[in-house]
Amino acid sequence: MHTMLDHDLFDLSRKVVVLTGSSGFLGQQFAQGLCQKGATLIMADINLKKSKALSTKLEKYYGVPVIPIQFDVTEKKSIENLISKVIKKFSRIDVLINNAVFHENKKELTTPFEDYSLSNWNKVIDVNLTGMFLCCQEVGKIMKKQKSGNIVNISSIYGNVGADQRIYGKSGLNSSVSYAVSKSAVLNFTRYLASYWNKKNIRVNPLSLGGVENNQNKEFIKNYSNRTILGRMAEKNEYIGALLFLASNASSYMTGSNLVVDGGWTAW
Repeated sequence: MHTMLDHDLFDLSRKVVVLTGSSGFLGQQFAQGLCQKGATLIMADINLKKSKALSTKLEKYYGVPVIPIQFDVTEKKSIENLISKVIKKFSRIDVLINNAVFHENKKELTTPFEDYSLSNWNKVIDVNLTGMFLCCQEVGKIMKKQKSGNIVNISSIYGNVGADQRIYGKSGLNSSVSYAVSKSAVLNFTRYLASYWNKKNIRVNPLSLGGVENNQNKEFIKNYSNRTILGRMAEKNEYIGALLFLASNASSYMTGSNLVVDGGWTAW
């Protein structure tokens, strides 16, 4: 007789989850999904005001603990402070989701590669890559001690393939070189950690996401959509399921593997 499942594979109740970039556009969606599955959620973001407002709503609606903590992903002391607060209150960290990202302004996104500023390169690498390194390093110490842990690092299709210059039209906008390099580096950084922590009961996986519709101009949305097999951009809530899969025991036999959710962008 086949064994019947008697539990929800995606259940996160009693799991302490740290979500960086939690008050951002996708971070807010991830926060809702995690709370729906019962996670004890630590909302780690530089914008404490937004985190506090969202945490109040989430706690009330889902009935789970949601703790907003202000932190700067580029400052090691700030990360250490975040972790010490979480450990003092809950004694453990089960899941770390590295979702913090640096948002470049229009000026930088319309600057040709040859004139792209070193200062902006450094800012993007600091947040998207070095910040992730620091978070994994500090949370990894905790997970190693408790002999268990799960880390999800958010990447992008532009970490997997080159930016398609044709979709930006006459706007002059483009996805920057620093974004592409940082998101590509996330993939091998994650593989490194997965192999480094082999047999330590710490899983590490990247999640590569496609573009989300978010008030872009019509020409861009049309061009982007034509490049995908599904013929459209993602809606903001369509990555929650993939995140929950990686963050939960549903992916218990998965580590060092890149999960790509992109509407078929990279499939042709």
